[in-house]
Amino acid sequence: MFSLKDKKAWSSYIRLLSYCKPYKIRLAAALACMILSSVFGIIPPWLIKNIVDDVLINKEASTLNLLAIGIITLYILKALFGYGHMYLMTWVGQKVVIDIRLELYDHTQRLSLAKLYSKRSGEFLSRITNDVAVLQNILASVVVDFVVQGCTFIGIICFLLFINWKLTLITFIVTPLAVLVIDKASSKLREVGGTIQEKLAMVAAIAQEALSSIRIVRAFVTEDKEYARFEYESNKHFKAVMKGTQVRGLLEGTVEVILISALAFILWFGGRDVINGKLTAGALLAFLTYIGLLVQPIRVLSRVISTIQQGVASADRVFEILDEKNEVPLPENPLTLTPMSGQISFKDVWFAYNDKAWVLKGLDFEIERGQKVAVVGSTGAGKSTLADLVMRFYDPQKGTVLIDGTDIKQLELKSYRRQIGVVPQDPVLMKGTLAYNIGYGYEGVTDEDLVRAAETAGILSFIRTLPDGFDTAVGERGVTLSGGQRQRIAIARAVVRDPRILIMDEATSSLDALVEQQVQDAMRKAMLGRTSIIIAHRLSTIRDADRIAVLSGGKLVEQGTHDELISIKGHYFKLFLASNGSHGEENVKTTAQLS
Repeated sequence: MFSLKDKKAWSSYIRLLSYCKPYKIRLAAALACMILSSVFGIIPPWLIKNIVDDVLINKEASTLNLLAIGIITLYILKALFGYGHMYLMTWVGQKVVIDIRLELYDHTQRLSLAKLYSKRSGEFLSRITNDVAVLQNILASVVVDFVVQGCTFIGIICFLLFINWKLTLITFIVTPLAVLVIDKASSKLREVGGTIQEKLAMVAAIAQEALSSIRIVRAFVTEDKEYARFEYESNKHFKAVMKGTQVRGLLEGTVEVILISALAFILWFGGRDVINGKLTAGALLAFLTYIGLLVQPIRVLSRVISTIQQGVASADRVFEILDEKNEVPLPENPLTLTPMSGQISFKDVWFAYNDKAWVLKGLDFEIERGQKVAVVGSTGAGKSTLADLVMRFYDPQKGTVLIDGTDIKQLELKSYRRQIGVVPQDPVLMKGTLAYNIGYGYEGVTDEDLVRAAETAGILSFIRTLPDGFDTAVGERGVTLSGGQRQRIAIARAVVRDPRILIMDEATSSLDALVEQQVQDAMRKAMLGRTSIIIAHRLSTIRDADRIAVLSGGKLVEQGTHDELISIKGHYFKLFLASNGSHGEENVKTTAQLS
């Protein structure tokens, strides 16, 4: 009887094999080659029986020539079909791995941000690369070994029964012992296989984390500490690999000892039958040869089972991601708003990243078409969450977000997001040219579009000073540019597509005062006729907003113009004083006098 874990393992393996369906013709051809290769490999010992009984004992020279040629021919055919199944199964295995890797990568990209942020990026990378690579082995080599050695095992048993059924029964006595050893070790091997992949994922995660944060690592002089972490996890992976090697080596060695012991006993028992004339010498030699050949398929099949157990651990890790449901489901019959006007409505919106802490609580909020609205509040008030809901990175647990009066959940997501421009607080750039980064995601972008966007963002004059202009290469994450330059490239990327909605999450936080003013002037022009959401801590940058919404504790506590909110001396008044330091009171007085 299979245990629950065994059933799950085989279920995962069968699911893995289902990916071979598109390549069933090549797979069938490979299986045919495997069977023929196995058949041609088990016939020679029977020919050896005839050589001993008919040639060596009866001294028939003509038969010797025929049998010698037959043995050579059989092994030539075995080699040809062996090459065929090796090539075909490698082809199928690689194709399936590519299919799974592409599906896993695509599914990972579409997971909700909550799922993506729940694990280190290095862990996802490990599953896409390392775990999928393991699957290629259990798809190609395991299938080959299972079919070839399985057919060989069955064929040998048939020959053994035909030669002498009594000796065969004696052989079967030791088989359950070998099976018991294999069964006990296989569950342990699966556990060890999962541990090996987990430790390898942790090694990759630590390396990726340290390298992606290399500026912080060097700034805080923690190279040795990061090296120690990497060394520690590498040693844990080494120990896991060695433990797996010990279990696998013990399994194979034990099975081999059991089988060789059986061979010695059979030699003793069969020799007595030859002496007593109950069995020919050729038949005993053929029987012993088949028993010797039986060692290989049993050893390989035991290795196949252990490989499946270890490989299924990787399959489970891959399927765990593929089975993750997207918390932002796509509608069955999506609506397309092209072009949309950009009116945004929040209707009693409640949102929490987990069930324990609400970030937004009953938010009722309207942003009219073309209106420029600033969202302010202390850290954790829900400002960025509000913007993420507009982008539909998340769905609220309660309430509705409407765009032009339509529930955002009913919209075709790609066409909707293409009409939104986003400038994040951390201006992440892709490795490529400036033109590639500014036009990122905008199909059909022209040189005129790039120039216009760069000019709007106040970066055009800088680009024109570069020898390669827009074709200048940008390092990974934009490390070859200053913080202010990266921010302005991000702004250009947001406006190049002429979006209906602009979302600026601390869009000028990395700019010095002079450049900030220049970009603010440019952004005022860019926001004309567009719905704009400005998230800011530096309140001096949002005075000319059409409306300022103040969030506190996930609720909308105040809204109005800068002057209106200053006059009521509420939450915004306190935030304004805090953000301007010692100059806050003076700025308030100046504002009042100008009013």
